Amino acid sequence: MRKQDEIAAINEQHWEKMVQEGCGFTLPWLNLDRNLIQKYINGQLAPVPEPLIDIYPVDILQNIQGKDVLCLASGGGQQSAVFGLLGAQVTVVDISEGQLKGDQKAAAHYGYNASTLKTDMRDLSPLKDNYFDLIYQAPSMAYIPDVHEVYSEVARVLRKGGLYRVNFSNPATEFVDCEDWDGKGYRITRPYTERIRQTNSRGNTVLEFRHYLSDIFTGLIESGMIIQQVQEAPCFQRQNTELRPGTWDHWLTYVTGFAIVAQKS
Repeated sequence: MRKQDEIAAINEQHWEKMVQEGCGFTLPWLNLDRNLIQKYINGQLAPVPEPLIDIYPVDILQNIQGKDVLCLASGGGQQSAVFGLLGAQVTVVDISEGQLKGDQKAAAHYGYNASTLKTDMRDLSPLKDNYFDLIYQAPSMAYIPDVHEVYSEVARVLRKGGLYRVNFSNPATEFVDCEDWDGKGYRITRPYTERIRQTNSRGNTVLEFRHYLSDIFTGLIESGMIIQQVQEAPCFQRQNTELRPGTWDHWLTYVTGFAIVAQKS
């Protein structure tokens, strides 16, 4: 395995602190219902309830029983719980041991097996070549500087014909936050050429990176992937006229991202 660099060390500390503080992204989903998930897959839920709205496109959940699924940089016992309940053979990779404990907790709660591996998403060397049918990556690419490093590892461990689902922020609004509300909208204050941001919040340092569309899409193609679909995050389904400006839920109705599903050729 590769030696941990400064980027990984800083962001590992960040996520361990998020676990300690009980951030929403670190809390296992322990109230899921398999029948409700199946209705979501069949298009029978309107509106789509939390937290299933975050699992999109819904197509990737179809016919997943018995498949080998890697939840990449997606610890916390959330996405892995959905796949586990649907009968997939789940492996979770995350840089945070605290996050992986959430996946172990969810697996014990629901009674399925899940393997966990603490490593940087850029180094999947402990995993076998051509092993996974599906790799699902939550919004985590912002924490690494070069998407190509992740794409090459994904292409190696994904089976031919396998699917890779990855989530990105809109690069134009990558560094726009809740506190950027100016009374009318969320203001862009950083130039598009700025590719890295270091922030300190409550004594917590984190490094985030902007990825240009050319890197995101061309990088996938260069790694041997065929892009199947692109879908915007369905944040519009969360819209509520009573949301307070400058809050996370309100921000999501203005600043959104997208998911790409690509197939290994």
